[in-house]
Parts: sequence; C-alpha cells; structure tokens
Amino acid sequence: FEGSVAAPTAGLHFTPELIERMRTQGFSFEEVTLHVGAGTFLPVKDRDAAAHPMHTEHFEIRRSSVERLLEKWDNITAVGTTSVRTLESLTALAWRIRTSGTPDASRVIGQWELYDLPEAFTGREALQVLSDYMVREGIEKLKAATQIMITPLGYRFRIVRNIVTNFHQPKSTLLLLVSAYVGDDWHRIYDYALTHDFRFLSYGDSSVLMR
Repeated sequence: FEGSVAAPTAGLHFTPELIERMRTQGFSFEEVTLHVGAGTFLPVKDRDAAAHPMHTEHFEIRRSSVERLLEKWDNITAVGTTSVRTLESLTALAWRIRTSGTPDASRVIGQWELYDLPEAFTGREALQVLSDYMVREGIEKLKAATQIMITPLGYRFRIVRNIVTNFHQPKSTLLLLVSAYVGDDWHRIYDYALTHDFRFLSYGDSSVLMR
C-alpha cells in the first residue's frame, strides 16, 4: 500500500493552540499512524449491514503508545472513527498472541474477528498482553491492517471509552459505528444536529460521544 487516501478529519479540529491548552488542563495525547482507505466512503447498499464487505485499513502503533494507553486506562478518547477501529483492533492482535504466541500482524484482522473473542478478555488485559509481547520481542512499532466492522449487531467496545467524531452520512459504516457506541441515542443526537444546522461530513462540526 502507498498510504492514506484521506486525512483523518476528526483530528483537524485540534489545532496546536487547542492541544497546548488541553495539555495545561491535564490532557495527554498519543499519535497513531492511520492509512485511511477509500472504502471508508462507500455506502452500505445491502439492507443487511452484515453483508457489506468492509475495506482494509493499515495502521502503525508504537510500544510507548500501548504503554500510555495502559497508564490512562478507563479514560481513553479516540479521535476519529479510524482511530476507534485501530485501537479496538489491538484486542484482536493481543488475542492472537494469547492463543498462538504471535500477533501474526501480516494477516489482516477479519471483519468479524473481534466478535468471536471471549467476553472475559478485557481491553486492559489485551493491552498488557500486547505490551509484554513488544517488550519481549524488542518491537518498538507494530504495523498491521484491519477490516473490522463495528455495528450494533453485538459489538462490544473493549478499549475506547470516548469518541470525538464528525457527523456522518446515512447508510455509512461510520454511522453504524456511532450507533454501536451510543445505541438508540444516535437518533436523538442526529435529530438535534439536523434541527440546529450542524455541518456534516469531513469538514463539518464535531461531537464528543461519551458513555
């Protein structure tokens, strides 16, 4: 692959001035390398969302970032849906390590792979498994690719606690991800945005979703 086809636009709301002001208030930031795929813009055309073939997106994460996620556990905010999919995908890599001794990072994380993980395998445990593996193998940065599709059809968030994201178009996998996170409240949130002239899509307004 050659790289990202688009900017992860949720991050564009964070100017250097805003980041610095947030740091003075106790916030901390970690960066991941995201290669946004063209498929993120493809609409879900099938009435059954489960029949939609999810695109592949590549990402890179540093060991220091995994360790910081552990340090800030239970207070992790992902900026953008691609960041959400990246962080949640770490659980699949950790489960591979737990069950076979390797993250097998050259193999794409399957669209429904995370749905098959045991419920007892927590995100915190997954991050610890991944951190221990990277320390043991002397790995500073891990590259992988994911096809995970986050939908309300039984997905369980394990790592991400809060989400910063823009307002998405109907029949998109991005809106499915939002509805998986907030449940039926997505109707209320989007009704409010529509009736108050919020701007939608990549360069529109942002939202902070919390549970």
